[in-house]
Amino acid sequence: MHEQTKGIVQESLNALSHNSLFLPDLQGEAREKAFTSLGAILSTPNKIHKAFLRIPLEDGRVVRIPAFRVHHNDAFGPYKGGVRFHESVNEDEVVNLAFLMTLKNALHDVPFGGGKGGIVLNPREHSMKELNNISKKYVQYFADVIGPEKDIPAPDVGSGEREMDWMMAEYKSIKPGEPYRGSFTGKSVLNGGSLGRREATGKGVYFTFRYMLHDFVSQHKESLSTSQNPFALTALKTDRQGMRVAVQGFGNVGSVSALEAYQCPSLKNKVVAVSDRNVTLYNEEGLDIPSLVSFASLHQGDLPYTEDQLLESGVSAKILKRDELVTLDVDVLILAALEDQINKGNMEKIKASVIVEGANAPVTGEADEYLNKKGIIIIPDILANAGGVIVSYFEWLQGRETQFYSEEEVIEMLYLKMKRTLDLILPQYFSDPHPLRQNCYIHSVMKLSTVLYKQGKLY
Repeated sequence: MHEQTKGIVQESLNALSHNSLFLPDLQGEAREKAFTSLGAILSTPNKIHKAFLRIPLEDGRVVRIPAFRVHHNDAFGPYKGGVRFHESVNEDEVVNLAFLMTLKNALHDVPFGGGKGGIVLNPREHSMKELNNISKKYVQYFADVIGPEKDIPAPDVGSGEREMDWMMAEYKSIKPGEPYRGSFTGKSVLNGGSLGRREATGKGVYFTFRYMLHDFVSQHKESLSTSQNPFALTALKTDRQGMRVAVQGFGNVGSVSALEAYQCPSLKNKVVAVSDRNVTLYNEEGLDIPSLVSFASLHQGDLPYTEDQLLESGVSAKILKRDELVTLDVDVLILAALEDQINKGNMEKIKASVIVEGANAPVTGEADEYLNKKGIIIIPDILANAGGVIVSYFEWLQGRETQFYSEEEVIEMLYLKMKRTLDLILPQYFSDPHPLRQNCYIHSVMKLSTVLYKQGKLY
């Protein structure tokens, strides 16, 4: 992961090196040294915090569970990033995700830096009492490095508003008399959370796709039709009145994205496939997404994966293997599960013309390069799944002001902020040969570099 991070930074800096408008005060040897400094600063985290949480289990055993909190860069503000509860968590993964948070916040003008956390466990293997204790221990071990003006954790894979409520309560007890509402975001509304926060990432993922392939393309059809950019041609060829959509992952992000696609008034989508950890459900005529959402809410988030459960749900679908979804013959793939879902092993089987990264890094670097060469549009995580951190920022603001917005206001503010980013990025993307991901990286690195230079961090 560290090599991948260095590559992203170096490629972006190389693209900026001949731009006379970028850091114009730096020339000659001073410019070369500044670029070397930027490469070192942006490709490495400021700090890596690691602990082994001592957790007594209900069966009488005591275990030590590895936990991480990574601070990548705080040039724009306090560190910000989720706490992942998953057995695959490791230091390299958390470092890479903290780096991506730095770029994501810079891209969308969110005044936070990049951070990330993780605990190595499968939450399904622990009781509620044990998860409560693990959440509190995480705060106890990292209490000195988190806080409303230092580092603001949020939910991630395997965690949610329940865990954030527990963590905020523990922070409050450890830091009596200090401001605590902004110490964690993604909390329940009763505990100072924001309306719309749970749905924010999924809604943002679908909005990014819809705005790019419908609103933006419709408004710029004439200029796109004369472009030699292969991605512009793909955008124009996409049948926006009858897109077949498949959604991988049916948690907070995937289920909301699927429901948004199903209900979209401006596009006649058919959500023909969805999947989770157990199964892929497929119906070429379109799935009943509201019924699947209702079923999952009553079955610990799981989709129906037997014929009896399908009858219970009232949904007509063909049961396929979990991993079959990504290679189905569809127009749009929304990836809202885990990392590395499209990789060397399956990249040549991908039939979708548009891929939307609802999860973090679901397409490997090798697969990304291969699919871009085929003219497949990949809307990257840094652009598409920022809804969570944007509404976390709104939550943080509401906690400071103790004034709260309606859900409609929150979603409207979210869409407006994402639209501003898209209107800045898309014209360049459709007019030059760089893939969308690289355009986003270059823009983020440019903003971060300028701030670091103005803060005197390059000498």
